[in-house]
Amino acid sequence: MIKIFLPSDAASDAQAVERLANQPLVDEVVVLETPSAGMRSTETMRDIAAAAGDSQYVLIYTNGHTLELGYFALERFISIAQATQAAMLYSDYYAVTEGKQTPSPVIDYQKGSLRDDFNFGSVLMFRTDLLRQAVAEMDADYRAAGLYDLRLRISRLGPVVHINEYLYSDIETDNRKSGEKQFDYVDPRNRASQIEMEQACTAHLKAIGAYLEPKFEEVKFSDEEFPCEASVIIPVRNRARTIRQAVESALSQEANFDYNVIVIDNGSTDGTTEILQEIGATDPRLIHIIPTRTDLGIGGCWNMGIEDPRCGKFAVQLDSDDLYSGPDTLQRIVDAFYDQKCGMVVGTYQLTDINCNPIPPGVIDHKEWTPENGRNNALRINGLGAPRAFYTPLLRKIHVPNTSYGEDYALGLAISRKHQIGRIYDVLYNCRRWEDNSDGNLDIIKMNGHNLYKDRLRTWEVEARIAQNQQS
Repeated sequence: MIKIFLPSDAASDAQAVERLANQPLVDEVVVLETPSAGMRSTETMRDIAAAAGDSQYVLIYTNGHTLELGYFALERFISIAQATQAAMLYSDYYAVTEGKQTPSPVIDYQKGSLRDDFNFGSVLMFRTDLLRQAVAEMDADYRAAGLYDLRLRISRLGPVVHINEYLYSDIETDNRKSGEKQFDYVDPRNRASQIEMEQACTAHLKAIGAYLEPKFEEVKFSDEEFPCEASVIIPVRNRARTIRQAVESALSQEANFDYNVIVIDNGSTDGTTEILQEIGATDPRLIHIIPTRTDLGIGGCWNMGIEDPRCGKFAVQLDSDDLYSGPDTLQRIVDAFYDQKCGMVVGTYQLTDINCNPIPPGVIDHKEWTPENGRNNALRINGLGAPRAFYTPLLRKIHVPNTSYGEDYALGLAISRKHQIGRIYDVLYNCRRWEDNSDGNLDIIKMNGHNLYKDRLRTWEVEARIAQNQQS
């Protein structure tokens, strides 16, 4: 019925392996020659397909520890596989850290679940016939992207089903905070594997009709009158500790054009409002907006800023706890719009502590964004960089999702569907990490909510791009 494949370092407990092998539905437990670190290569996927034999299902365990299945877990996997005709299944699990077991739910798979770091857990079950078909079609030899390539191909052959039940326990090997994990895909040490992931994702987008060729509609800057050339947009809520520095960073920009700073003060109660009033009393370039609405997220604040008649031709982002890295940031961003004829510009930032001391992984330049394939690769990664800036008429046409997470990513996907995204690879921005960062240390439920939303954004975007290709 089912054949189980373990990496070599997960087979050190002979008795545990024997217990697995003696379960009623298990045809065989195969210990692969590769350790868990090699479980993601194309070669390993081919080895598994070749050794699957006559078993209806294949279970792949990707961790290097003892596999501890739950009570009747295999029966549950197989029952749901038969009921749904799933090509691939995965489940929630218990994460074990220092002997303590805690629930670790994962999220549902969808068309936009294209991140190569999508958390399936470490137990994956496949229909053997579809696994063999997918592996037979593999035309690249990846060291890091083989399993990623496999699950993308499998998703084209049948449903990928999430069993939202806790069917096994696994030792947690990555105990970093969420804010430390989120930059792995831009860490230079991971560049080689990221190139492989991009190749696999691009091939998948071509296969499903969502790939966009590097042909763009040129942004034509209209003759519409604006009160100034640029506006720095700062949504804020209760940032008394950092808002003065952020606003002064914006007001100290040196440019050959007029600009203003629009701060949307969204219900602050900690003294932020008074600080802004004090600055505004001495500098009329600060436009302090206090919304009467109580339903605004960061995206809603952005909409209020760009719809204000005082907003400039270009709207430039600055978070309320971050700083521009120098007085020329605004000038360089506006110059990039005209030089690159684009609807959006994204810069490069330096991760720092609250005192602007650099912290790992350092410079986040998003060099994975290339003019040729950036907008396709954007569907695989979880962010596009900072600071972000937009041609205001285009932004007023699209509007910003009224959320406080992922709203900027949604804009980048939507704009890149038709237009080139301008890039500046020099550091323009200090992204300050401190104890009140909203994404610094999320619990599993909050992190899953964020990831599910971004997958949904990608799903909508994939569907929009398929439709656009069909119409062209």
